[in-house]
Amino acid sequence: MGMSTPVIFIHGLWLHASSWQPWIDLFADRGYHAVAPGWPGDAETVAQTRANPDALAGHGIDDVVEHYARIIEALPTKPILIGHSFGGMIAQKLLGLDLATAAIAIDAAQIKGVLPLPLSTLRSGFPVLSNPANTNRAVSLTKEQFRYAFANTVTEQESTDLYDRWSIPAPGKPLFEAAAANFNPHSPAKVDTANESRGPLLLIAGGKDHTVPEVVVRSTLKQYRHSHAVTDIIDFPDKAHSLTIDSGWHEVAETTLTWLKGQNL
Repeated sequence: MGMSTPVIFIHGLWLHASSWQPWIDLFADRGYHAVAPGWPGDAETVAQTRANPDALAGHGIDDVVEHYARIIEALPTKPILIGHSFGGMIAQKLLGLDLATAAIAIDAAQIKGVLPLPLSTLRSGFPVLSNPANTNRAVSLTKEQFRYAFANTVTEQESTDLYDRWSIPAPGKPLFEAAAANFNPHSPAKVDTANESRGPLLLIAGGKDHTVPEVVVRSTLKQYRHSHAVTDIIDFPDKAHSLTIDSGWHEVAETTLTWLKGQNL
């Protein structure tokens, strides 16, 4: 690949697209053309997004996939996708649709077929899943909820700083769709894991992640057993769900760059 390989970063729930800025700068330094478009309804800044949560409400997984598919269609070549949490699920869906050269899914939300449902995952999703009306709402986390779901391995001060800097309301619909995925044959959380022609995929797990524990990521890996396309996994035993934004982000980013180089990307 040339020096202008496009990279699209896809955020997950409760984080603004601008949280990828350190990654964008690093990837740009390494010769990639990196961007981080927001989800449907995201405003340009964290403050603007917080001020208009209704713009986020009601968008489901298919809406987000179609949103990024349109962005990809406007590119001169298929991009590398790097997604975190629900962004990791979206990246896998787009890769399965052959819309990407490769994908890296970091602490990716459960796709259809993944059965483990750890108690910590339920607790992390409780602020949304506790009220069915949240399906069509955008929901914010409190600082305490953010610390449990994202930043349980960093100091309380760093957790508060991350919350203040990057957190935004999130649409509840994707969480309800993922929760019902294994009961819905046409679930939007279904990924074409048997695709033999897709590009390489790297799954990354945080060993202390409360929201997407390692057992979920390893179960995701098993869903790809019927495809001979490259599917790798890397575990960071001491990292939590905040691994893309906290003070240890650079180690994770460098690992993704090393893997891409190994794939001649």
